Amino acid sequence: MKGLYTIVLLLLSNAFMTMAWYGHLKFKEPRWFENLGLISIVLISWGIALFEYFFQVPANRIGYKENGGPFSLVELKVLQEVITLLVFMGFTLLFFKNESIRWNHLVGFFFLVVSVYFIFKK
Repeated sequence: MKGLYTIVLLLLSNAFMTMAWYGHLKFKEPRWFENLGLISIVLISWGIALFEYFFQVPANRIGYKENGGPFSLVELKVLQEVITLLVFMGFTLLFFKNESIRWNHLVGFFFLVVSVYFIFKK
């Protein structure tokens, strides 16, 4: 059960982080964002990223083996990276219609998933 909690928290955490890192690229679309300066955008993104920590830190604490969780530190990191890519691709396809997934992206993601297999192999 702790493994599932960890994964759900990592998904939520990555949703906020992806929005903080890349969502500002769409800030021009709402009228009230169009004239904001870079400092304002950074502060808004920082505010969004704060929520990432509310999920990331508990995910790592719950999921880490030495805290009673199912994952080693390396497993947690690799799991987080793959979740980051999945969330990023979903975000990209939803919000950036001009972006596309090409065959080489899929091959690269395949190899990342293969890396997860080897990291988790006992």
